Amino acid sequence: MTMNKKTVSREAYETLKAMRAQDRLKEAAILDTEELTTNLKSTREGLQTRRVDKAREDFGENKIKYGKEDSVLMKVIKAFINPFTSILIALALVSGFTDIILAEPGEADPTTVIIITLMVLISGILRYVQEAKSNNAAEKLSEMVETTTLVERRGEGKQELPIDEVVVGDMIYLSAGDMIPADMRILEAKDLFITQAALTGESEHIEKNARTVTIAHENLTDNENLVFMGSDVISGAAKGIVVAVGSDTLFGSISENVAEDTVETSFEKGVNSVSWLLIRFMLVMVPIVLFLNGFTKGDWMGAFLFAISVAVGLTPEMLPMIVTTSLAKGAVSMSKEKTIVKSLNSIQNIGAMDILCTDKTGTLTQDRVVLEYHLDVLGNDNDRVLRHAYLNSYFQTGLKNLMDKSIIEKVNERSDQEAFKDLDMRYHKVDEVPFDFNRRRMSVVVSDKHNKRQMITKGAVEEMLNICSYVEVGNEVVPLKESMIQEITKTVDELNEKGMRVIALAQKTNPAPVGEFSVEDEREMVLMGYLAFLDPPKESAQEAIEKLAYFGVTTKVITGDNEKVTRSICNMIGLENEKIILGSDVENFTQEELNVAVEKYNIFAKMSPSQKALVVETLRDLGHTVGFMGDGINDAPAMKAADIGISVDTGVDIAKESAEVILLEKDLLVLEKGIIEGRKTYANMIKYIKMTASSNFGNVFSVLIASAFLPFLPMEAIHLVLLNLIYDISCIAIPWDNVDEEFLRVPRKWDATSIRNFMIIIGPTSSVFDITTYLLMFYIIGPQVVGMPYSEITSPETRALFIAVFQAGWFVESMWSQTLVIHMIRTPKIPFLQSRASTSLTLLTFAAIIGLTVIPFTGFGASIGLAPLPLNYFFWLAITIVLYMVLATIAKNYFIKRYGELL
Repeated sequence: MTMNKKTVSREAYETLKAMRAQDRLKEAAILDTEELTTNLKSTREGLQTRRVDKAREDFGENKIKYGKEDSVLMKVIKAFINPFTSILIALALVSGFTDIILAEPGEADPTTVIIITLMVLISGILRYVQEAKSNNAAEKLSEMVETTTLVERRGEGKQELPIDEVVVGDMIYLSAGDMIPADMRILEAKDLFITQAALTGESEHIEKNARTVTIAHENLTDNENLVFMGSDVISGAAKGIVVAVGSDTLFGSISENVAEDTVETSFEKGVNSVSWLLIRFMLVMVPIVLFLNGFTKGDWMGAFLFAISVAVGLTPEMLPMIVTTSLAKGAVSMSKEKTIVKSLNSIQNIGAMDILCTDKTGTLTQDRVVLEYHLDVLGNDNDRVLRHAYLNSYFQTGLKNLMDKSIIEKVNERSDQEAFKDLDMRYHKVDEVPFDFNRRRMSVVVSDKHNKRQMITKGAVEEMLNICSYVEVGNEVVPLKESMIQEITKTVDELNEKGMRVIALAQKTNPAPVGEFSVEDEREMVLMGYLAFLDPPKESAQEAIEKLAYFGVTTKVITGDNEKVTRSICNMIGLENEKIILGSDVENFTQEELNVAVEKYNIFAKMSPSQKALVVETLRDLGHTVGFMGDGINDAPAMKAADIGISVDTGVDIAKESAEVILLEKDLLVLEKGIIEGRKTYANMIKYIKMTASSNFGNVFSVLIASAFLPFLPMEAIHLVLLNLIYDISCIAIPWDNVDEEFLRVPRKWDATSIRNFMIIIGPTSSVFDITTYLLMFYIIGPQVVGMPYSEITSPETRALFIAVFQAGWFVESMWSQTLVIHMIRTPKIPFLQSRASTSLTLLTFAAIIGLTVIPFTGFGASIGLAPLPLNYFFWLAITIVLYMVLATIAKNYFIKRYGELL
């Protein structure tokens, strides 16, 4: 007989294994608990340890592949192909055709093609390497923040395990705030409400139960005894068995078949807008350069090659690499400051944040709740109140908060006293009505050895007074009168004003029959007393708020706690509280009144989750970049509404899932360090974008002027391409540059208009000195070297020497001005004196200047048509560079005065 059962069980297991996951879930919905558990080779106490690996082998891992992962080849292609490198590749092909294929025999010159190819290779390789580092860093950071679930396994009991270790057949316990780790059949449930918005798009809370159905709904989410990965528990508690994991889950099948739509951050939009601005600028200017040189010089092939080189010079091919490197470096730096960024592209939002909304508990307070008093309604210490509070906290299966833990801890300290000895053994739980944020209370029904049943309820004082009709006074139970309510309220207010959080406790003997307990039973109860808890403020809270203010971030407290406790804590940490806005106020405000209130006041108390989200949305609508820091289920809506959701690694699953940033330590000082790193990252990216845009704009100005007035090209195509290559290499160290403290003190939003204005005002400063260099080389240095003005030259060799000297002079001056602009633009201060670049950037830029200055004096320089420069050229160069820096400083100060900031 036993063998037959085993055979049947094995066949049922194989049948389930062979089924599609959706069919397996439908089968699970109609099977009774015992049959399903047996068929999955599990037990009511969970899988045996030896079965775990087998279940993982048969049904797969609990990991989801979001779309198809790119192959190495695809990653390489994406690193090398972007709008800028595509332009360079096209230019290389054109140059190869004109310089090599169409060249006269013996005159083929592959140098330009080689240099452009080298630029594409350097840009692509650097981007590939940095993106690989970035992805590795992101994976390591993700591993530091692990979401767990409560799993029961036979022989091991209940334990918190990472979600990806869950297998089919595991027994899972769910409570408020949990993410559902896999697709499951509910075996036991009490007032279980979940949200399936991620699967169905419906925001309403759905009730689930453990009842077996006769026929499973075709639409899986309509089955009331099935819950799915991607859902969150809003309230209640449940036990379930895992039926499908990973890619077999409903959520997994959606994720595999539908590419995730990533919403562009303001920074991504800004970078893309600048990229296309420069590309459009190039598409307009390059034809003008081509025709201008073609008509004035008569050499259309030379003009064509020169126009190609101008296009190369205008292409900021290092932009994708600089952005990727800056983000990766920023994320790693932030992790060292105990701040984990889940999305690299959200780094700019951290730096742009000018308002931080935060819950009070654990952020401003020590998150170390101590039970100070357990009082009867007359304000006397009462052990009976403590005993009943213990039974409520100990036997509840929902989310145990700090107050529950402090009650249990207080009783454990007194467990040697007869009144508190073996309380968990003297009673057993019959049922419970879990906590939710609408009732703000929870109930447990217990029975003693004499089968006396009691419903014990604890919760917020106001809500508890609403359900109590009687009160214990001494050994008597008397009707709860208005005079007693006023006395109780007065005592509670006094405790609140001392910074204590107070909850009330009530009981009721012999409530509804077993299995029929519900919220309806929470009425006509007997008020026993109340419990007062102290969660003292953190010593660092005041310092953290002051530091955030120093960095331009206003702190606003948005809490569900009452206004008296909130005011007391805020007074202790020096947070201004001229007026406290309540949730009831928010509910009654017009939109205009709400706009004024959220701007003017910094403390909001007795706020529901939806009211918290409303305040955050209003602040965002008013133009602020808002962060919300929280760790509870009630904080999740506000975190999703914020520009940047911030949670802690000890937060509930929903809070961590809603957050873009996870703090490894629940302290505002940690967040302050993260904000600084975010601003450093943004600063170094915007430096490159602005200096590239302005430098390119200035170069085009210079080229247009030279093309119109010079009888020859101001620089050969090869010279422009080489100049751009060396300049780009010198920019590689920008992500590691220092950032002025003054810049870090102000929140920065992405502003494409600022980049355009910067380009127009700062760009032409270099053109002024390019023109003076033209004049210097054409009228002084060139005639000095060849012994006559250009107009008097008749010999082709002498003319070639004049042009080579002229081009060498502009070649060197361009590098000096283009590279020094990095130091000019990186700070509003005087470079080198008041603000110094990082050592790596300084060494790289000056190495580039020296290396390029030497080229005209080498054989390589001669081979590309450059000639050595006389020593007095460098005297004039020094004057030019000094004057350039003075003019750039004037232009920079004008820009700051007009627009308020440089970067």
